[in-house]
Amino acid sequence: MKLISLLERLEYTCIQGSTDQEVKNVVYDSRKVEEGSLFICIRGAVVDGHKFVPDVIAKGAKVLVVEEKVEAPADVTVILVEDSRYAMAFISAAYFGYPAEKLKTIGITGTKGKTTTTYMVKSILENAGYKVGLIGTIEAIIGDKVIPASNTTPESYMVQKYFHDMVEAGCDCVVMEVSSQGLMLHRTQGFVFDFGIFTNIEPDHIGPNEHKDFDDYLRCKSLLLKQCKTGIVNRDDEHFEKIIQGHTCELETYGFSPEADLRAEDAKLVGGKGYLGISYHLRGLLDFPVEIDIPGKFSIYNSLTAIAICRHFKVSEENILKALKVARVKGRIEMVKVSEDFTLMIDYAHNAMALESLLTTLREYHPHRLVCLFGCGGNRSRLRRYEMGEVAGKLADLTIITSDNPRDEEPQAIIDDIKTGMARTNGKYVEIIDRKEAIAYAIHHGEPGDIIVLAGKGHEDYQEIKGKKYPMDERVLIADILAGK
Repeated sequence: MKLISLLERLEYTCIQGSTDQEVKNVVYDSRKVEEGSLFICIRGAVVDGHKFVPDVIAKGAKVLVVEEKVEAPADVTVILVEDSRYAMAFISAAYFGYPAEKLKTIGITGTKGKTTTTYMVKSILENAGYKVGLIGTIEAIIGDKVIPASNTTPESYMVQKYFHDMVEAGCDCVVMEVSSQGLMLHRTQGFVFDFGIFTNIEPDHIGPNEHKDFDDYLRCKSLLLKQCKTGIVNRDDEHFEKIIQGHTCELETYGFSPEADLRAEDAKLVGGKGYLGISYHLRGLLDFPVEIDIPGKFSIYNSLTAIAICRHFKVSEENILKALKVARVKGRIEMVKVSEDFTLMIDYAHNAMALESLLTTLREYHPHRLVCLFGCGGNRSRLRRYEMGEVAGKLADLTIITSDNPRDEEPQAIIDDIKTGMARTNGKYVEIIDRKEAIAYAIHHGEPGDIIVLAGKGHEDYQEIKGKKYPMDERVLIADILAGK
C-alpha cells in the first residue's frame, strides 16, 4: 500500500523521503517491525517510541511517523505530525480500508453502566436480526470469536482491526465501550460514531496517569459528543449542561425527567425467590411497559439507554422486551441460583462508589439480611480498602472479608486495612482469607430472605498472587461447593 494513501485524511509534513514509499504493514510496537514496516512513534506514560528509532530502522522500517525530528538514513521516509496517537487512528483506519464506514457504530461512555448497556444493545439488536460486534471491558466479540480485553477501549489500531474483522465476519453494526482514557488518547479517532451515548458521570479515574481533576475527566468524556452524528444523553445527570456543552451532534435525552425525550414512569421493584427485578412504563418517543430481571434504578437507566439506541434501528416493541428479559452480563449483578430460600449474585463492584451504589440498591428490596463478601487488590491504594470497608460496614448486615487479587502483598495485611474502615462503623464481619472457604461460609450460612453479594471479581476468572495468575472463577467455586467438593 502506498504511504500517500495512508496519510490521505491527515495533516502532516514529509521532512524526509517520499510519500510514494510502499508500506508493507503498520506497527506501533517496535518488537513487531519487519522489512517495509511503517512505525508510529507513540509517546506513552512509561515508554517513548522515539527512542526505538535506531532499533526499528535496523529491522527494516521504511517509514517513521514522529512528533519530533529524528535521525534516519536517506532511504527512510520521515513523517512529522502534531500528535502521533491521533495520526495512528487515521493511518489505521486507512490501512484497514475505513471499516467503520461499512458498519453502524455505537459508542457508549460514562462512569457507570457502559458494560451492561453494551450487552443489552447487542441482545436487542441480535433479537431483531442484526449481526453485532462488541468491544468492551470484558471482551471483544467478532462473530463466533471472543477475545479477552486488556483495556476498555483498545488502541486505535486494534479498534480498526476489530472493525475490519467484524466486516469480514458479516457484522452490520458494532457497539463498544468508550473510556475517558480512550477519548483522551484518540483511540476512537479516524471515524465518526453513528451514535454516541453518555450514561452518567461521577468522580472516578482521577490521579497520576489518568485525569488531573474531575473537570478534565468530564471534558474527555464529553469529547464523544463531538465525534458522533447522534448523541443520546442522560437528562437526569446533574452535570447535563456541562456534558452537552459544545456538542456537534443531533441530541436526544432519556431519564426520569419530564424534559427527557424517552422517559421512565411508575417504576416498581419486583422480585421473588432468587429473583430481583424492576418494572416501569416507557413514555415519550415510545410508549409501552417494561420489566427487566436486573434490580435497581440504574437498571432502568441501562435499559432506557439501550432502548433509545435500538429505536433508531426500527426494532419492534416485542423484540425489545424479549431481548431485555434475556440480556445478561457476566459479573454484573449476575444471579447464581444456589437456593430457593435466598438470593446470591456476583458483581464486579471493586471500589467504594460501585459497592455503595450496589448495596444501596439491594437494600431497597428489604432483604432479611444483606450479606457482602469482598476483598481488595494488592499493590493498590490503601485508601480504597478503608473506603470499601466503611461502605460495607454501613450498608451490609454481615460482611465477609476475604482475598481478591493480593498480587505482591500479604492477604492478611489487605484484610487488616479493610478492617480499619469497618472499625468506623458498627458493622458485623467475619474474616476468611481463602476466597473459596469464604464463599462456602456465605452459602452454608444463608438464611431465608437473604441477599448475598460476592463483590469485586465479577467477570474475572483468575486470582493474581506474586506475579502469577491462577484459575479462579467464582461460578466454578460455587458449583464445587454445592457438589460438596
